[in-house]
Amino acid sequence: MEVRINGVTYISIEEMEGQVACDVVSFLREWYNDSNYVQGHTSGSTGVPKAIALLKQDMRASARLTNTFLGIDSSATLLLCLSPAYIAGKMMIVRALEAHAELVVVEPSSMPLQDVKQPITLAAMVPMQVATTLQSDNGEEQLAWVKQLLVGGAPISTTLEQRLMLLATHTYVTYGMTETVSHIALRAVGARQYVALGDVSFAVDNRNCLVIDAPQLSRRHFVTNDVVSLIDSRHFEWLGRYDNIINSGGLKFCAEDLERKISAILPHRYYITSCADELLGQRIVLVIESQAYSDAEMSRLKDQLSGCLSRYEMPREIRFVERFEETYSGKIKRIL
Repeated sequence: MEVRINGVTYISIEEMEGQVACDVVSFLREWYNDSNYVQGHTSGSTGVPKAIALLKQDMRASARLTNTFLGIDSSATLLLCLSPAYIAGKMMIVRALEAHAELVVVEPSSMPLQDVKQPITLAAMVPMQVATTLQSDNGEEQLAWVKQLLVGGAPISTTLEQRLMLLATHTYVTYGMTETVSHIALRAVGARQYVALGDVSFAVDNRNCLVIDAPQLSRRHFVTNDVVSLIDSRHFEWLGRYDNIINSGGLKFCAEDLERKISAILPHRYYITSCADELLGQRIVLVIESQAYSDAEMSRLKDQLSGCLSRYEMPREIRFVERFEETYSGKIKRIL
């Protein structure tokens, strides 16, 4: 089925019986009703997902920023492989509408490109979709259909980023949140700095957390909990979440920084967190998605960790979890 608006074909829906097709049609009805708002939900990465009203004029402004930066126009073909129930999926539809571009819709899955046999100007995926695609026998061939790829919703691993750097697809890691109506900065894989889109500019507060000025949005000013190294008003390096700062024995450690340092060691997923400690205040804890290691494996792991971390950065405790809890976008919920 094709969805036509004002005589222009915008959306090709391959399987109308699929849930995503129903979600797209539902979104279009909401988009073209008399309300100035679209209903959405936050990701739930820092708590229970919350309902949020998204101003349509903000969504249009955000779509135009991305379209301008990536050269999306009426000749482009966009791929929707994320649920329209969330901001990333909604915004891909709006980008297509704003550019008068075609939007090809497939059911969200871990391998969204397996049935795509046409050039795609722009796709957006979560890291799990990209990683699973590249693990398949013809994954690189599938990604070759995609000229530009946005990856967001969850952190991207060092291993995955290094592999994406070798491909012809131009891949960008996104920075943004539901409140900023999708991303307001992009980072090319292999680069360390995020660059602002449009007239967006950056500063930091007294915690060294990012402060965003987004003149295209109705709520212009945003104070985040993202600790950054500010390069200038247009560029920053993301270091981690202020929520994940660990104060152990009076020394402060960024969990994400420690995770990057040990990224080459562990074959399983993992994260760094903390728990209360009577002496230190907080002690560093490494949580691994795996069955418990044997004594020999634990000894080897501790030797490897000591080669990457200082004595103060070393986890005081290592725990094992059979399977991590995740948000829809694939963010790990850091719970003990």
